[in-house]
Amino acid sequence: MKRRFLRSSPTTGILLAPTLLALGAVALAQVVQQPAQAPPPEQPPLTFRVEANFIEVDAYVADVMGNPVTGLGAADFQLLEDGKPQKVSAFSQVNIPIARAERPLFSPSAIEADVQTNVDVDGRVYLFVLDDLHVDATRAFRVKNALHRFFERNFGINDVAAVVFTSGRAADSQDFTSSARLLLAAVDKFAGRKLRSATLERLDEYNRLSTGGFRQQGDPVNDPMALERGHDARNAMLSLQKLAEFMGGLHGRRKTMVLVSEGIDIDIYNLLNNNSPGSDIIDATRNAVAAATRGNVSIYAIDPRGLTTPGGELIETSGVAADEPGLGLGVTSSLDELRLSQDSLRTLADETGGFAVVNQNDFNDAFDRIVRDSSTYYVLGYYPANDKRDGKFRRIEVRLARPGLTVRARRGYVALRGRAAAPAAKASSDPLEVALKAAVESPLAVSGMPMRIFAAPYKGAPPNAAVAVAVELGVGSFTFAQQNGTFNDKLTVVMTAVDTDAKVRANEKSVIDLTFKPDTFARAQARGFRVTSAMNLPPGRYQLHVSAADSGGIAGSVIRDLEVPDFYKQPLAMSGLTLASAVGNQTPTARVKDDPVGLLLMQPPTTSREFTRDDQITLFAEVYENQQNLPPHKVDIATDVRADGGRVVFSSSEERSSTELQGLPAEAGRAKAGGRGGFGYTVQIPLKDFAPGLYVVHVEGKSRGLKDGAGVARDIQIRVR
Repeated sequence: MKRRFLRSSPTTGILLAPTLLALGAVALAQVVQQPAQAPPPEQPPLTFRVEANFIEVDAYVADVMGNPVTGLGAADFQLLEDGKPQKVSAFSQVNIPIARAERPLFSPSAIEADVQTNVDVDGRVYLFVLDDLHVDATRAFRVKNALHRFFERNFGINDVAAVVFTSGRAADSQDFTSSARLLLAAVDKFAGRKLRSATLERLDEYNRLSTGGFRQQGDPVNDPMALERGHDARNAMLSLQKLAEFMGGLHGRRKTMVLVSEGIDIDIYNLLNNNSPGSDIIDATRNAVAAATRGNVSIYAIDPRGLTTPGGELIETSGVAADEPGLGLGVTSSLDELRLSQDSLRTLADETGGFAVVNQNDFNDAFDRIVRDSSTYYVLGYYPANDKRDGKFRRIEVRLARPGLTVRARRGYVALRGRAAAPAAKASSDPLEVALKAAVESPLAVSGMPMRIFAAPYKGAPPNAAVAVAVELGVGSFTFAQQNGTFNDKLTVVMTAVDTDAKVRANEKSVIDLTFKPDTFARAQARGFRVTSAMNLPPGRYQLHVSAADSGGIAGSVIRDLEVPDFYKQPLAMSGLTLASAVGNQTPTARVKDDPVGLLLMQPPTTSREFTRDDQITLFAEVYENQQNLPPHKVDIATDVRADGGRVVFSSSEERSSTELQGLPAEAGRAKAGGRGGFGYTVQIPLKDFAPGLYVVHVEGKSRGLKDGAGVARDIQIRVR
């Protein structure tokens, strides 16, 4: 099957970079001044302060059995560039455990958290590049199956990953997230679209020309798909280059790019030879490797063909046209295609400090090795003695002073070319603005200021949802100034919602003057500070990126994936679940915008999911019924709380009549019944009789007016101590 040549460039569809550019460009634009109150404490910033010519090297050290070695210091390493010793100016040992989601015993799978935090999230960073341009359609299932095993076995809740396609399809990609469910949803959209073998295309062309009498013996036979084949190869390499440049902005931890591809069948030997000429495809490949080496991005190439020979091609070409001298068409050309494609994967991996998995049917061992490489290693940073911007390859060698150990690191990097960019015009010297800008532009959560974010969608003005947002921040390291008996600081909070097309759908910057009396200051130090707001968003998938900084330059950010249902189309739908608590009400709070929950509950949502036994939870939800012309009927809404083993320790239910909503205008309907065509539901859950442990709060709604009797339900996992 042939494809038309004209297609859009895949790089315009890569979700990651446009999303972050949108955040950086827009998030600092608007200022919404608000009065204030107070926030909680904590944690240190980045390991490395970097400049343009700063080089990071990840070094994996193993003993004679291949096991990772820990406990080494900077003095145990010697770092050389082009044979000359370099001064190591930054050194760090990384040892990251795989954190598993806490799962109730009665549940077959973990219940996805409805609150995201930036505390203890320094896990592994993976970027999965699915090269659909160079994977055959018949192997799509093999790709999906292998990646399902990875995310089910090897992915921790402290890890983040993204999934992109070299063909571009931004809406099907997944930006960085810790949600295995969302990552697998992106993986499941994979469909290989690799072109048919060049050997088979040339064979068809040979037969067509020979049968029609258009060809004399000795005439060359060209690949009719060569133009599109080159287009796909260039675009795949350009995608790798852009993604590597994007990941180069992350510092202090290993950046793992997992490339799932059958490779490109061009000759890329001597790829980094400084004087090597080559085609534009080789140049694109060289640029991709150069970007990866400059950004300290390790490429791990996975060939989904597994243990293979060009079986179909060999069968179809065997004995055909191969015996015409000089034609180069047949078994040999099929084998050459396979060799070149595998060599392209090996080169990409070897030059960047990763490895290639080719001619292997079992990917589990390879995934285990990737996780080991990304979990226990050393990061060495230095400023090269040779700072020329000549675009040449610089060879890196890492040596160990201790015998009996082996070290694996990338082979080198390609220096920048041309003049350095002119300094940015008047960068702000305000510590708050500098720190806030860095937090806003970071694609990953920044943990300098502990933060938790909760967001729940409710039915809004058609077709939108009104999303209630609550953020709780630690203020222990804030720069409070005492004056006239009060504790004062300034807090700036930026909230941005970006959709799958990298379009900013909501953006809000709030400046909050913190002026605490001693008792409020004490509560803020103990319990933190809360900011509540709301966003109006149409149905779709979003990432909420919330960043904050105080006047002393303490900053943090947290990212939450959000799916907004179409509350107006489903016959029966349920909003998100909001929790408030008696103890949580003691947290000082600033409301920067009225949310659809706080006004009804008369208390702000809590982001905590751990409670004490002397607390009481208030749960709020809305159930929406959109079916028209139904006779009067009942709607049942129930809550039960199950302990870890499945025993029900609390239950509550109520029966509502459809007549409650008849004749009510929209806002009156929300005030009385919870929403436009919806039923507001509130239940109090006292915790005094709960034993310490894990619990699942289950809320379910059913309409007796619907023929199929289908219901809607949501779960929240909590812990009582």
